Amino acid sequence: MAQQADASTVAPVDVAYEELAVGENNAAIERIEQNADLDRDDPARLINLGIAHARQGDDLAARAMFTAAARNEQRFQLETAQGEWMDSRDLARRALVMLDRGEFRAKGRVASR
Repeated sequence: MAQQADASTVAPVDVAYEELAVGENNAAIERIEQNADLDRDDPARLINLGIAHARQGDDLAARAMFTAAARNEQRFQLETAQGEWMDSRDLARRALVMLDRGEFRAKGRVASR
């Protein structure tokens, strides 16, 4: 899961971090998709949607979202659930590796705020 912070204000952007943190993947997908303030290609949006889909076993959708985030021209510093700040492209690439290893189904944890 990722949480995005705007560099100028460090205010969190709603990308359903709380829902993902407690494993409510359907609720996370719904919340993210209904957030009109997020661009469709926002890296935090793509990563968190990818996580929710991966946890539900939809690896194809998850891979498409992680790949889009990894290739996205927009770059943000995202905070992971572990409190680590990472470049959004690096986080998306890490998520792709985790997807290949089946780690989302096994652990269900990687989130960004």
